[in-house]
Amino acid sequence: MKQFSISRIQLFAGLLIFSILCVACGSSSINSGTSSDTNPYRVNSNASIAREISTNTLSNTSTITNESLEEHKSSGERYAEITENPFLESSRAPLSTFSIDVDTASYANVRRYLNDGELPPKDAVRIEELINYFEYDYPQPVGDLPFSVNTEIAVAPWNSKHKIVQIGLQGKKISLDNVPPSNLVFLIDVSGSMNDPDKLPLLKKSLRILVNQLTAKDRVAIVVYAGAGGLVLPSTGNKREILGALANLEAGGSTNGGQGIQLAYKTAIENFIENGNNRVILATDGDFNVGLSSDSELVNLIETKRRSGVYLSVLGFGTGNTNDSMMEKLADKGNGNYAYIDSAEEAGKALGRQIAGTLYTIAKDVKIQVEFNPKKVAGYRLIGYENRLLADRDFSDDKKDAGEIGAGHSVTALYEIVPAGEKVENGGVALKYSKFAPSETTFNEELLTVKLRYKELDEDQSKLLTMGVLDKNNPIEAASDNLRFAAAVAEFGLLLRDSRYKGTANFENITHLARNSTGEDLQNYRGEFLTLVEKARRLKD
Repeated sequence: MKQFSISRIQLFAGLLIFSILCVACGSSSINSGTSSDTNPYRVNSNASIAREISTNTLSNTSTITNESLEEHKSSGERYAEITENPFLESSRAPLSTFSIDVDTASYANVRRYLNDGELPPKDAVRIEELINYFEYDYPQPVGDLPFSVNTEIAVAPWNSKHKIVQIGLQGKKISLDNVPPSNLVFLIDVSGSMNDPDKLPLLKKSLRILVNQLTAKDRVAIVVYAGAGGLVLPSTGNKREILGALANLEAGGSTNGGQGIQLAYKTAIENFIENGNNRVILATDGDFNVGLSSDSELVNLIETKRRSGVYLSVLGFGTGNTNDSMMEKLADKGNGNYAYIDSAEEAGKALGRQIAGTLYTIAKDVKIQVEFNPKKVAGYRLIGYENRLLADRDFSDDKKDAGEIGAGHSVTALYEIVPAGEKVENGGVALKYSKFAPSETTFNEELLTVKLRYKELDEDQSKLLTMGVLDKNNPIEAASDNLRFAAAVAEFGLLLRDSRYKGTANFENITHLARNSTGEDLQNYRGEFLTLVEKARRLKD
C-alpha cells in the first residue's frame, strides 16, 4: 500500500511539472506573438511555425503508420453520433413525423474526405444531406402554394422484398429582381485556427461571390471574432467597402464565438428591414474555445436570438478541427441552413448559382407527417433525418420549431417500406385507416397519407396539406430519374455508414442506377457523384 501511494505522488508531481512547462511555453509564444502587434486579428507567426514543425515531425516519424496518420487527421473533428432510424411496426407506430432539412454540408464534407483518399467517419455521413445536395426534376408549385408535393414508389434496390417511397418538395423559384431587400451580417471567425488555405482565404473568396450577387437595395455589415468580437464594417450597401473590408481580414487568437454571435445579432437587429431578408451568415470551422463554447450554451443562445426575426446561415470551412456537430445544430436552431465549403466550386454553387435558396426563405416551420396504412404496410423506416424527428403531437403544435425551405430549393425524403398488413392501435391519435373495417373503407389501396404543415413568412398559424398515395409495385428500373438517382445516393450512404440496413447494397448497383439517371446534369454534379462512388469503392476494397 505504501509503495502504491508513493507511485501516485510521483506521477502527480511529474504531471504537474509537465503542465507548468507547457503553460510557460504557451505563454512565451503568445507574448512574443502579440507584444508588438496591436491588431487582434493578425496572423500569429509562431503558431504557424509550430504547426509546420508538428507536421514535419509527423511525416518524418517512421513508426507512425498510414492508419494512425488518418486517425490523427480526423481526430480533432467533431461529429454528432447518429443512431440510425430502425424499422417500426405500423401496427404500433402508424405515424412518422419529422422536420424538413435542406442542409447539404455532409455531402461536400464526404467529398472532401474521398478526394483526400480517406473514407469519412460514419457519423459524418448524414444520408438526407447527401440526397438533398442534388436538384430533382419536381414540378413547380401552382397557385399561391410555396412548394409542390410529389411522391413515387418502387422496389427498393438493396432489398427486393421491400419498397422505397420518395416524398419530394419543390420550392417556388423566384427572380433575384423580385426578392426583398437584404440586411446581412457576415459573422467571420478570424481566430488562429482559421489560418489555413482552406479556411480564411477560401472563406473570403466565397463571401466575395455572395457579395457580387447582391443588388443596390441590399446591405452588409461585417463582425469578426477571435478572442473578442468586433464590428469591422458598419452596415453599408457600398460593395467596394464590403470587398475591401473582407480583403483586409487576417487570422490570429482564440475563438470566442458566443461574443461574436451576440454582436452579430445586435447589429442585424439595429439595421432590421421590415418585410426584408434579415440574416446572420456565420463563417467558421466551428472551433469555439473561449466564452460560451459548449453545444448546449450556443444552441440556447441561438434559440433566444431567432425570436428577433433574424435568420442564421452557417458556412463551414477547413479540416482537422472542424466542428460539424456544432455548426449543424446552430443552423438548425437558427432557422437557417448549413453548407460546407470545400472548394471555390462549392462556393460558386451555394453562394452563386443557388443563392436564392440559400438566402431567401419562402416557407417556415415545415413539418411532414406520414400515416401508414396497416393493410399495406407491416413496417417502415425513414432513411436519414435522425436529428430532425418530432413527436407525433408536435405536428399540430405551431409553437414547435421546424425547417425552412428556400426559394427554388428541393427537399427529398425516402422511406423503406416492408409490405404487409397489421391492425393499427389508435393510441389516442386520430387516425385515418383504423376508423373503418377493411370492407367499409375506400382507403384500402392507399399505401400511406402524406401530411404537411407550413407557415407563411409573416404568419404564426400553420397551413395543412394532405395527400393519399396509392400502392404500386413498380420495379426500380421503371422509376423516374428522380427516384433512381435518390435511391443510388441513399444506397451510397448506407455503404459509407456500413449500415445494418444496407441489405444487398453494392457499388456496382449504385453506379448502374446513377449512370442511368443523370438526366441533363448541366453542372456535372451527378457525374461527379459517380467519380466519388468509384473512389469509395477503391478505398473499401
